[in-house]
Amino acid sequence: MAFERITQKDWYKILGAKPSDSLAELKRKYQKLALLHSIQLLCLLAVIHRTLSAEMDVLCVLLLAHTIRCLSMYHPDKQKADVPAGEVEERVQRFIEIDQAWKILGNEETKKEYDLQQREDNLTKEWPLHAQIYLEDMSWNEDEQCYTLSCRCGGNYTVFKSETKDVSLVCCDTCSLVIEILQ
Repeated sequence: MAFERITQKDWYKILGAKPSDSLAELKRKYQKLALLHSIQLLCLLAVIHRTLSAEMDVLCVLLLAHTIRCLSMYHPDKQKADVPAGEVEERVQRFIEIDQAWKILGNEETKKEYDLQQREDNLTKEWPLHAQIYLEDMSWNEDEQCYTLSCRCGGNYTVFKSETKDVSLVCCDTCSLVIEILQ
């Protein structure tokens, strides 16, 4: 699955999770947030629907039906009738963000790619690049099936054949210098 590079969102923060959380823990946090926000959306949408007597789109109807099945204690009659402008849009956006976070972090493949991207972004921010190198300019080691490049400290930058498509930043195995692999 291709993973689009999105750096402006911290999906872990959106779920209230940590990168070290297990898949089961991530799922539990997602379900808790999704339920909470769907209930809040239900209340807001029901109030708006009742107040404005307008038709709701298919998404709202599906959301309402799902949430009604989950809990009945948040009945619209118990909610205030004056919904601030923009509150529904904010709640819907938050619900969409939670769902996007789960789609990325709930799949092992996309979670791995996202974690790699975050690590690369953090390395770029924390450490200056020593050089930008094309993979072809590195030495190929047939025995170990990897590309290597000597660092000025005497250590090596190593990229294994299986990592060539996934890696764009490589740390020296001895010091803190980093090179960027150009495609």
